Amino acid sequence: MSLKTGPFISRIRTRLPAVIDGIALLYADYPVSEAEGFADFHLALTQPPGARRWFRPQALFEFDGVSLFKPLPLTQALPMLEWGLNWCISNHAHHFLIIHAAAIERDGCAVILPGPPGSGKSTLTAFLTGNGWRLLSDELALLSLDDGRVTPLARPLGLKNQSIDLIGRLLPGARMSPPCADTTKGTVALLQAPQDSVFRSDETAHPAWIIFPRFMPGAEGQLQSRSKARTLIDVGHNAFNYSIHGKRGFELLSHLVDSCDCYDFRYSSMDQACRTFDALAPGGAAFKAASA
Repeated sequence: MSLKTGPFISRIRTRLPAVIDGIALLYADYPVSEAEGFADFHLALTQPPGARRWFRPQALFEFDGVSLFKPLPLTQALPMLEWGLNWCISNHAHHFLIIHAAAIERDGCAVILPGPPGSGKSTLTAFLTGNGWRLLSDELALLSLDDGRVTPLARPLGLKNQSIDLIGRLLPGARMSPPCADTTKGTVALLQAPQDSVFRSDETAHPAWIIFPRFMPGAEGQLQSRSKARTLIDVGHNAFNYSIHGKRGFELLSHLVDSCDCYDFRYSSMDQACRTFDALAPGGAAFKAASA
């Protein structure tokens, strides 16, 4: 099966029921083909031979016929596919500058949301894209080397631990994979990307803001300006292939930071966070103030 996600085509081979069912659930709106043809990535999710097929069964992720990672418990096969796809893109798609960040869009303007694991960026992204923002990416912000625009990569959003129940309550119509416990990230579940975001996968966006979010109990939900110099350093640390592009990568990253408003954002309430981001959008109060 060939699956198109954003600018990439992945040829996926598997007989694992959890992966087949997960793709049917999470990728129902994506272009799929059974025909052989060009693919950026040739992947397989399989089980190792021998006793491991029955005793504490495991799953293997293969790239171009080679198993590159340690096997995981079979129950983790579906998130393993998502993690493997992220690895393929971040290690091979060097025609983009790739930043470890979520990205969302409204009215052609993109917010880039870098953040380490545990910062709450995926939870925030899930809620915002369920409330009027378009999902560009949950994990990998793809910047064009030619014009610096963000290329969409709308794939399922990875939720962890308490965020799973929280998003389930806040977005009751959302479709989500069954929770998978005892991973290296705790309990994880995958949230289906909004249909509109999938259908608009060819629409790039102009980056307008770089915001570093962090969930903090009791925080007021306010944006605090951060220096361009600090932002350049921190975004560089979050860029997977910054050093590969050398001078070109530095110039692109510098232009990105120069052209964006840069903030830290501490929040505790999703509704308050949504109001803050809505004020940023073109036509919002914060946007008008910044443009004055």
